[in-house]
Amino acid sequence: MSMDNAKAVYLFVHGRMDLMQKSVDALLTKGFSKENIFPASPTKVGQIGEYMAMLWMPPNPDHIKIQKITKVEAVEPQGMIGLWKGVSKEDITTIPL
Repeated sequence: MSMDNAKAVYLFVHGRMDLMQKSVDALLTKGFSKENIFPASPTKVGQIGEYMAMLWMPPNPDHIKIQKITKVEAVEPQGMIGLWKGVSKEDITTIPL
C-alpha cells in the first residue's frame, strides 16, 4: 500500500525522548516532511487517512511501525493512550531505527 507523504503523521515514542530526533530523521527519509510530523498527544487524535508512527517494540524499540488511521470514534480518554483509544488503524510498513 502506498503512503501519502503530504498527510500528517503522529509520532509515538513511548517516553523515549532520546529517540525522538532519530525517529523524525527516519520519517524524513521515508518522504514525510518535517511540517507534517507531530508528537502524539493523548488529547488530540489524527483524522482518517492520516498516519501513526510508533516506536516498536517498547521499551527497547528497533523500528518504527507506520499505521494508517482507518476510523476515529469518540471515547472517554483512558490513561496515557487518551483519546487514541478510539482510533482504528492498519499496519502499512516498518522503518528500521
